[in-house]
Amino acid sequence: MAAPGENLRINSARLWDSLMEMARIGPGVAGGNNRQTLTDADNEGRHLFRGWCEAAGMTMGVDTMGNMFFTRPGADPDALPVYMGSHLDTQPTGGKYDGVLGVLGALEVVRSLNDLGVKTRHPIVVTNWTNEEGARFAPAMLASGVFAGIHTEEYAKARRDLDGMVFGEELARIGWVGDEVTGARKMHAMFELHIEQGPILEAEGKDIGVVTHGQGLWWLEITLTGKDAHTGSTPMHMRVNAGLGMARITERVHQIAMSHQPNAVGAVGQVKVFPNSRNVIPGKVVFTVDIRSPEQAKLDAMKAEVIRAAHAVAAELGLGCSIEEVGHFDPVTFDPGLVAAVRGAAERLGYSHMDIVSGAGHDACWINRVAPTTMIMCPCVDGLSHNEAEEISPEWAAVGTDVLLHAVLETAEVVA
Repeated sequence: MAAPGENLRINSARLWDSLMEMARIGPGVAGGNNRQTLTDADNEGRHLFRGWCEAAGMTMGVDTMGNMFFTRPGADPDALPVYMGSHLDTQPTGGKYDGVLGVLGALEVVRSLNDLGVKTRHPIVVTNWTNEEGARFAPAMLASGVFAGIHTEEYAKARRDLDGMVFGEELARIGWVGDEVTGARKMHAMFELHIEQGPILEAEGKDIGVVTHGQGLWWLEITLTGKDAHTGSTPMHMRVNAGLGMARITERVHQIAMSHQPNAVGAVGQVKVFPNSRNVIPGKVVFTVDIRSPEQAKLDAMKAEVIRAAHAVAAELGLGCSIEEVGHFDPVTFDPGLVAAVRGAAERLGYSHMDIVSGAGHDACWINRVAPTTMIMCPCVDGLSHNEAEEISPEWAAVGTDVLLHAVLETAEVVA
């Protein structure tokens, strides 16, 4: 059964107020947020979210990875739930909307259904996935990956941050180890609303991105080992400079991505230099290469070329070289029926839209392995994300959540 008439809209002012109130928790230094996963700020944000959901009449479930699920009952107790949500954790210098819009937009859908007295055959579940960002504990999308059977729970809970803190111990410390078996829940469908994190929708003047596919990615952590030496007294031809090796590999990553255009990207992201002293030639460098493409053949080729290039550079400079795969997922094709529901909702509501490929990884990419899944995207200013200057308008937030409302209603089936 299709959603009721086009006049149904969410309460945009309430949604925006919720976004701004959540943004007060874990403030950044430049107007954004630093609410990294399993920190005290994450704990505070979780409690605020829980209070809002329970006030909206939903009941909470938490699994052993700390994923939070809030259920609005459906008319048919045997019908599988329709899920919607994203994540509340942020980058160290994150914005106020990445992930958070998808969680609080989903909450606003339920609040609006309550206001309108709308009932659905399927239950509706609002979800906050743990550690989507991967900024503190790699890899990204860790808890949804356990849910989907990509990672074992033992692997996930043994992840360490840069300070040596252990994921499982930090989850217990903040009190969010639930009693549900992770992955035991069954889904009728899942929707994830998210800001685009890229410039395409704004540049094209479109209200909605109908996400048909997601890029695959590899994160390769490369460790180069040379020899610490004094920068002033070591002759150039006698240096074993790990920093120089990283610089050359960084250039090669760019060249490799450019050689696979279109639909390929690559860069060096996280970098750790040892001993990181201004007058010592780096004896060790650890850095992460991030390569992505929605085309499997290109992704596989780029990975192989980066590995070959890294070993070649290391051999030329006399460096030790080891490479660890610290993150991966294959390109994603989202459920055609749910994609059509999103496109149809945008059309019924009169919002401009275009098909788009997600350039970033999202929890939906893993959940797509175990249930029909899709995403909805709204523009963000200048395509800027993972930055405290990340910005969207209240109108963009409302339009994306309106489309979420109607797509979810169509999928969850309105009953009289």
